[in-house]
Parts: sequence; structure tokens; C-alpha cells
Amino acid sequence: MGRGVVASVLACALLTACSGGGPIEVDDPDLSPADRATCEALVADLPGTLAGQDRVDVEPADALGAAWGDPAYVLTCGVPLPSDYEETAECNIIKGVGWWVPDDQLTDQGEDATPVALSLAPYVEVDVPSDYRAEGIDRALAELAPVLKEHLGEGLSCL
Repeated sequence: MGRGVVASVLACALLTACSGGGPIEVDDPDLSPADRATCEALVADLPGTLAGQDRVDVEPADALGAAWGDPAYVLTCGVPLPSDYEETAECNIIKGVGWWVPDDQLTDQGEDATPVALSLAPYVEVDVPSDYRAEGIDRALAELAPVLKEHLGEGLSCL
């Protein structure tokens, strides 16, 4: 094989790795059996598209989460209460679900955002790539609201 072909193959392999060509890794939170069953039912009912992005494979295959697009929106069910959340923090209510976003992420549109649905339990977070901040964050959270409200119980009160 010539050097040009080898370089092309290596470049392609690197680009595939960088673009996330494989499954998206989703954390596996430590949950009670009841919360795990709730999250499993939620994940099974999540839509095939989110904010115009198709659902993609996650790893492990039985993860308590889902992903859509490239770069991917990544939903994880069963996350802990964020360590920097304060009881006096405000939530953004979107279609009846209270989402909390860290202050620094609210002000920097060029940064990825991680809204957490704190008004429902177990808590769900959605990693939103900065690419989607302008038009996709509210749309994605609004599209998720019905299935979240169907499966999750009452969480924290939002201000």
C-alpha cells in the first residue's frame, strides 16, 4: 500500500473516531430497583427523533439513556441532584417540566448546556451541544416533556 493510501486510511479512521462514529457512552447511575425500572420504561418510550435529529446507538446498549444526532443530544435518567444546585435557584418551565441549568451555561451560548429536569424524579439530564443552543435547546426539552411527565414522579418545586 502506498503512503498516500495509508495516510488516507489513517485520516479517515481519526475523523470517524473524532466525529463519534460509534455508540455514545451513557453513564450508568446507581439507582434503587424502583428508580431503575422507571428509567428503563422511560428510555423505552423515548422518541426516535429529537429536535430533528435521529436517535443513535448508545453504550452500553441497556443504558438508562438515549442519544440523538452528531454531535449528540444525550439524555441520562437517574442522575443525582447537581452539587451546585441551590434551593433558591430558578428553573425554566418548558411544557410543564422545570429544567435547571447552571448559571454559567445560561450566559455563554457557545458552551454546551446540561439542563436537569428537577421538577420530576428520578432526575433526568440532557447534554445539549453548543451547536444546538440557538434553535434546539427549548425545542428538544419541549419534545421530551410529555414522555417525561408520563413516566416520572414529582421532584423538586421550581421557583
